[in-house]
Amino acid sequence: MHILGIVTRTHDAGLALLKDGVPTLVLEEERFNREKHTRKFPFSSLQAAFDDRGLNIDDIDVITTPWDMKSLRQTMFWAVTGNLPAGLNLLPPSARPTQSTLIVTLPNGLRWGLMGHFGMRKLPKIVEVRHHDAHAAIFFVSPFEEATVLVMDGYGDETAQSAYTGCGNRLERVWQSGFFDSLGMLYTAVSQHLGFKLFEEGTVMALAAAGGATYTEKFRELVHLEPDGGFSINRDFISYDTHGLNRPFKERFIDAFGPRRERNEPLGDRHRDLAFALQSTIEETIVHIVRDLSKRHPSRNLCVTGGVGLNCVANARILRDTDYQSVWVPPCASDSGAPLGSALWHHHQTLGYPRCFELTHAFYGTGYSDAEIVRDLQLAGLAYDRMEERDLLTTVAADLAMGKIIGWFQGRSEIGPRALGNRSILADPRDAKMKELINARVKHREPFRPFGPAVLEERAAEFFEIDQSDPFMTMAPRVRNDKAQIIPAAVHLDGTARIQTVDRASNPRFYGVIKAFGELTGVPVVLNTSFNRQEPIVARPAEAISCYLRTQMDVLVLGDFYVTDRKPPPR
Repeated sequence: MHILGIVTRTHDAGLALLKDGVPTLVLEEERFNREKHTRKFPFSSLQAAFDDRGLNIDDIDVITTPWDMKSLRQTMFWAVTGNLPAGLNLLPPSARPTQSTLIVTLPNGLRWGLMGHFGMRKLPKIVEVRHHDAHAAIFFVSPFEEATVLVMDGYGDETAQSAYTGCGNRLERVWQSGFFDSLGMLYTAVSQHLGFKLFEEGTVMALAAAGGATYTEKFRELVHLEPDGGFSINRDFISYDTHGLNRPFKERFIDAFGPRRERNEPLGDRHRDLAFALQSTIEETIVHIVRDLSKRHPSRNLCVTGGVGLNCVANARILRDTDYQSVWVPPCASDSGAPLGSALWHHHQTLGYPRCFELTHAFYGTGYSDAEIVRDLQLAGLAYDRMEERDLLTTVAADLAMGKIIGWFQGRSEIGPRALGNRSILADPRDAKMKELINARVKHREPFRPFGPAVLEERAAEFFEIDQSDPFMTMAPRVRNDKAQIIPAAVHLDGTARIQTVDRASNPRFYGVIKAFGELTGVPVVLNTSFNRQEPIVARPAEAISCYLRTQMDVLVLGDFYVTDRKPPPR
């Protein structure tokens, strides 16, 4: 059974290939067209998934997409007509900039795009999967035989938050919130009010650590917690239910928290404190939901997914402050994983096939041969050394210990928004100035944003207050007091760190680098941030070379090839 999951006309366009319930490829179009969160049809992903691998659409049994048109149209009709005439303000595309107006004709768009790529021919059946069902289906590749599944995002085709119980190859929805009672939409709207762009909610999460409690009590008035674990957003403050992101807040919100910050306006205490109030209220609401789920459903395992599932500080709160014993968040919790989820839902939930696979690593993107790497190095005119693995690992570990910044490009690329050891920039966490150095020489991003530490899985509890693995960088536990001064570059302003635990089986080469660094320094932790500079994470060797030459990284490692040569930056 070969299933193609695919989506377009909404942010994070891309595709996934599923063979007998096992993912073989998961691609985000942004990695190819270099447009973050692109809505464009994934032609380049199709090229990589089919043409470059000798496949054709005839090899596919069924196509799935993670939006259900009937549900979506009903919800949009209700949203517009349920509050006339104000609801008409939801119709302009600028009110919902993450999606094309043509999302309501998604299956037709897929047919035309697929025929444009493969030619005019009969296509496999296209199956529409409800958006939150697609998110929840990641349970089928989780480490749990049974679990509660919590889905939270901006909005789906029916709701913004939902919960499921999962057992074996079955999922059942047991709760959902109101469509506009959305933690994701609230976070996005406040992030824009603070002067940040779409999809910069993670930046606001980082900013919150620098804030204080000035607005916390007042902000709690925006979210009413209900006795049964539900909640509602106070319509006295918001207007995104009638105006979308064109005018998300009413005057009462402006009076309470001040005017919108312009993007070039300096960040002040008011902005930091509003970010703190937003983050703390979101955390409290999520913990409120989760505690009620734990009372109603017996499983002590929890899967968290949807875009809000990328809030690693809130995830750590769930693990710390509820009675769930294990919390698992996939690397592709956001809509980048929705095509995969739609394929999994159809394979297991609809067709009834048993589970046969566990997602233990995130490396389901594209990979490149030695010949392709050498070709791109030669085209760039760069000298290089090819090393045996043992020599490569010890050399890179020594470079890190000397304070060098390493561009690290290995194997197949990661799925999801975070670099997890194959498209990473690595540095020494022991140097308190390293974060500022990486920002000045490579990343050029806000100084309050942290860089995550990657730690050997078996040593994680020595450095961080966590008692489970976190291979996908989805938790931000506290750094232990006696270790904070040892890895100061990895510690955020609030004493937490967005960690990644690395085990030998999932990524032996990345594990080997950290282990070699630990043997050299006594610290089995390296600083890990995404291999990019204000662009999507690099996918191809040529993009890694370009990023290396456009920045001041000290070393570039592409597979077995070690580069310190520098030429003038490419165009």
